[in-house]
Amino acid sequence: MTQTYALLLRGINVSGHRKVPMAELRSVLEGLGHQDVRTYLQSGNAVFTTDSAASADTLTAAIEDAIEERFGFRVDCLVRDADYLAAVAEACPFPAAELEGKQLHALYLSGPADAERFAAIDRETHLPEEFALGDRVVYLYVPEGLGRSRLAEVLARPYVVKGLVVTARNWNTVAKLVEMTRED
Repeated sequence: MTQTYALLLRGINVSGHRKVPMAELRSVLEGLGHQDVRTYLQSGNAVFTTDSAASADTLTAAIEDAIEERFGFRVDCLVRDADYLAAVAEACPFPAAELEGKQLHALYLSGPADAERFAAIDRETHLPEEFALGDRVVYLYVPEGLGRSRLAEVLARPYVVKGLVVTARNWNTVAKLVEMTRED
């Protein structure tokens, strides 16, 4: 059975470092046997279909290995299916339709968003910025945008995310990836 996935790469094409051109990324994915490969923006978003029965974790490992072989450096990746992406968007506790894309972000996690991991963060200190936990995702509301967010800095600290791959997408990208994975 054919399955549609989104691939989220972490930390590429930032300030000219760790360059992964999207055309070459598409080529890498096609070389692994994936079909209907499309990319979105230059920040490491791809959508593909596959007939493989492999798990998302197995697909992720194969993609990370292929990227390292092609570009000479390892890139952390997350692979998520269309249903998961739609569920994340639907479960958003913030009024996404009323906010600008830069004000709302999904921090996708490689593992569970355990409440105890985030318990030490003093939420009151960071208001009006807020976060909420979901299924392997942290929803982050930042009225002034991610670049000015003190809460985003706290959420990225090693003691909070130790052992997890975390990659953030603004809500415009979240919505676009849901749309792209539903097109098939």
